[in-house]
Amino acid sequence: MQRRVFLKSGALALVTMGLSPSFLKRTVYAQGLPPARKGKVLICLFQRGAADALNIVVPHGEPEYYALRPNIAIARPGASGGAIDLDGFFGLHPAMAPLSPLWERGMLAPVHAVGSPSSTRSHFDAQDYMESGTPDVKGTPDGWLNRFLAAKDTCAECELPASPFRAVALAQQTPRILEGPAPTIAMSSLDDFTIRATGSDVQRLEALYRTGSADLIHGAGTETFDAVKMLKAADPQRYAPEHDANYPKSPFGQSLRQIAQLVKADVGLEIAFADVGGWDTHVNQGGATGQLANRLSDFSQAIAALVTDLGDRMDDVVIMTMSEFGRMAKQNGNGGTDHGHAGALFVIGGRVQGHRVHGKWPGLAPEQLNEGRDLALTTDFRAVFAEVARTHLGAVRTDALFPGFTGTATVGVV
Repeated sequence: MQRRVFLKSGALALVTMGLSPSFLKRTVYAQGLPPARKGKVLICLFQRGAADALNIVVPHGEPEYYALRPNIAIARPGASGGAIDLDGFFGLHPAMAPLSPLWERGMLAPVHAVGSPSSTRSHFDAQDYMESGTPDVKGTPDGWLNRFLAAKDTCAECELPASPFRAVALAQQTPRILEGPAPTIAMSSLDDFTIRATGSDVQRLEALYRTGSADLIHGAGTETFDAVKMLKAADPQRYAPEHDANYPKSPFGQSLRQIAQLVKADVGLEIAFADVGGWDTHVNQGGATGQLANRLSDFSQAIAALVTDLGDRMDDVVIMTMSEFGRMAKQNGNGGTDHGHAGALFVIGGRVQGHRVHGKWPGLAPEQLNEGRDLALTTDFRAVFAEVARTHLGAVRTDALFPGFTGTATVGVV
């Protein structure tokens, strides 16, 4: 019950998902709601299951790519089902056509051959290392984004009290990346974080929360009710996307729709997180169509809708994707790909250094592969994450976010 509180009585129904035990402990409200605030926002999207980088950002200029994948490779640009050319060497999977306009506008910055220096092929361990920011170090107590929030709490220029919606995960429980002492919220949807009651019922519920008399509340009743009032003022149930943005009806699409709601409601959002599974394509991965293509279509449509919906606000927003590792360079006997090493990610925003594929390409010749089988790593994921935290969010000490990381190379994405 530390992460979920359910309270139902007659017409009353309050559902809060994933409240941190220290939720809102520093927030001070003088009267009513805190002032609306705008600022930089980072939206992190985790592709859980190890997304196949070679069929997402396709090295169509690499002859070895087609030799390694005779049945599932994406054809060269111009062919039926061919890649969407980016720079004459790399292209996007054709199912990612919704992101092509972002490339043309300079808002899309892919990073290839990126990932963790850890050699693990365990989904659980690799995800843990990426979210904790400490590869091959088990037992790190907090996630790197929570460390950022905690470090910013101590800065001299932080004049306004923290918003209850400063860091929000659209998830059933707090993700590893946001675990730690800084207050965060995890909820399955904004509609779950509302009071479905009116008149005297609201007053009764407020009285219950103010007294903290229910065991389920665990001392956070007053702060929770204030957060609910704050969200009700933003009126999420009546939200309409702007600029003809069309979100997929999938859970991932609806999560991004709700992130847009929070950004535009000016509730003080700094960090948003959502994840999507289905990337573990050992069997029947497909090429231009099939399992991976279907996943990429939903993924790309949702991101494109989010960018369209936010409009000019993308000048203050960075979207960063990630996956725990890539997949084997050679297709397997089941028409799929097995666990690999380096992968690819995207950094998207109005002020990113887009219209180029970042990172050093290692090649796919036998002698260039990691352990003779995988795309080799040339960019540590921490270099990208640290650069985004420093340049976009204003982090002062990235060594505190990624202890033990001594890399100094500039990726140049933001």
